[in-house]
Amino acid sequence: MTHRSAGPEILRLIDLLAKLPGLGPRSARRAALHLLKRPDQLLTPLAAALADAAEKVVACRECGNFDTVDPCSICTAAGRDDAVICAVEQVGDLWAMERSGVFRGRYHVLGGVLSALDGVGPDDLNLSGLIARALRPEVREVILALNATVEGQTTVHYIADRLAGVDVVVTRLAHGVPVGGELDHLDDGTIAAAMASRR
Repeated sequence: MTHRSAGPEILRLIDLLAKLPGLGPRSARRAALHLLKRPDQLLTPLAAALADAAEKVVACRECGNFDTVDPCSICTAAGRDDAVICAVEQVGDLWAMERSGVFRGRYHVLGGVLSALDGVGPDDLNLSGLIARALRPEVREVILALNATVEGQTTVHYIADRLAGVDVVVTRLAHGVPVGGELDHLDDGTIAAAMASRR
């Protein structure tokens, strides 16, 4: 789409959509056209939802989750286990854990992982908040649910070192062969992690 074929409002919409993960210029153009073809069913409700989210959604000061209340509904929920904190890289990881329904403790969003190449150091993440929460007397375990990347593992080791003198158990998610996975379809790193984590 050139500047002659669309007005500035449409070009701005396409440019903003193209900034979303997984959408390049071509996908953004398709999404914009789809929205513009159905203004009453899609475009207007989406615009209202975006405005509403921009006005009302905040990051929880306790765990970093996104919600319309602070502290978030997970942090204030009764019946969750205050003794266990699950640290994740991003809010999307927290949402994935919640969808699974397997964890009923508290969360802590780090906001990323340590990466010397990207210039992300300890002060760029919410590590101090995690350490402070781990020092609370009711906390017995910190689960490090970080991705099995080099940066994720570096962050795991950094946090484990920082918590070495604290009276909490530091655990991490197991890595290896997924349920239903076939060995000949797995990469070498996954097979190595599965072998090392065998039980």
